[in-house]
Amino acid sequence: MIATRFWELQPVRFGYAGYIAGRIVLGYQSLILTRRTGRKEAYEQRLRAQHHRSALRIYNSVLQLQGLMIKLGQTIGSRPDLFPEEYFRVLSRLQDRVPPRPFGQMKPYIERELGSPIDTVFAEFDSKPVAAASLAQVYRAKLHDGRSVAVKVLYPNIERLVQTDLRILKMAVGMESRFYHFPLEPVYRELAANIPHEVDMLHEAHNMEEIASQMSHRDDLVIPEVVWEHTSKRILTMQFIDGIKITEVPRLVEAGIDPTQIFPLLTDVYFEQILRHGHFHADPHPGNLMALPGNRLAMLDFGLTKRFTPEFRETFRETTRAMFNGDTEAMVAGMRAQGFRAKNDNDNASFIATGDFFRAMSDPNIYKDREVMEAINEAWIDTLKKNPAVQVPGEMALPMRVFGLLFGLGATIGGSVEIGPKVIAETVLKHANGARPAETPSSDRSPAN
Repeated sequence: MIATRFWELQPVRFGYAGYIAGRIVLGYQSLILTRRTGRKEAYEQRLRAQHHRSALRIYNSVLQLQGLMIKLGQTIGSRPDLFPEEYFRVLSRLQDRVPPRPFGQMKPYIERELGSPIDTVFAEFDSKPVAAASLAQVYRAKLHDGRSVAVKVLYPNIERLVQTDLRILKMAVGMESRFYHFPLEPVYRELAANIPHEVDMLHEAHNMEEIASQMSHRDDLVIPEVVWEHTSKRILTMQFIDGIKITEVPRLVEAGIDPTQIFPLLTDVYFEQILRHGHFHADPHPGNLMALPGNRLAMLDFGLTKRFTPEFRETFRETTRAMFNGDTEAMVAGMRAQGFRAKNDNDNASFIATGDFFRAMSDPNIYKDREVMEAINEAWIDTLKKNPAVQVPGEMALPMRVFGLLFGLGATIGGSVEIGPKVIAETVLKHANGARPAETPSSDRSPAN
């Protein structure tokens, strides 16, 4: 308990995060200095070893710090398309293998929040959590009426920890902004406005019901039902969903679930939420996405969602349609309407390069060639350096996070790198053009668990 409190101290978290970042940077800098003195094969081998060491440092440090730092590791571990394979192999463990807090520590807190002993509220309560994440952990239980439920419990003192970690992230964002000459402060403000909602279970419960309502026409999507009588600001009780994580492809196949159908469904659900409704689940890492029998999808964890204004949703939809259709003039006009501004506002090169980058991400012939992708990414950054953005709409932070994570998932469960990007591009255009989502006949729907 004393050790836990030590790592929650703000100076300790700042100091440790800075130390780890410094070790990683110095490791790569030292490697660069030796690049010209040896054979290319030897350098590549040392580089892979450095990737592995750096990934392990991040993994061990975020497990030590917990809080929002775990979300940072989860994001890196969800992007095999952008980060080296060593990072993906190490950090993907964070999706569902975060060490849980001991039940002896959590039980008094749970009972205080429930206002009653656990065995009074629940007929059964498994003391071993089924999932542990950055801000909370989830237990399986059974109500006295026989319903199987999941009980999500925030960690003690997590609100204070979130505020500290946001300060650390702000410092990191400031450093990255200066390095790339790209103003990410509005993006940070957007995250800072949304992430604190993740430590309010009432907010999450309302999000869950609202998105379930807007997607109620779909029989291929399951969102847990809230059990309001046992839900409070720090505890969320909901229907238990017994599914398989969408990245566990062998298990999916064994259960008779077709992974090549799950990824198109996933993209269809997300882009319907973003482009048609403007209210979407904004935390699509694999631990929150489950496949169910009948090739259906379950979405969990609605602590982080985003709601566009109707005006911004329409502008975003038109800009996205123009981008993926290759209509450069309409795309530039749309980005300006969204609030993007460059230092030289008469030069559209930064906007055009952004469109080129996202089209490349959705082109299978380009996406599968890592060297070409890296060249396009470098060209995009070089263009931004020549004419840096001076204004970036904070509204874009969360949809861009969803886009990024979907591209990463497309590389792992989309069938292949030839299929995943194409599915994304086709689905974006489907909803940007206003096509109605296909509905599964209700007679084909099987129980959620």
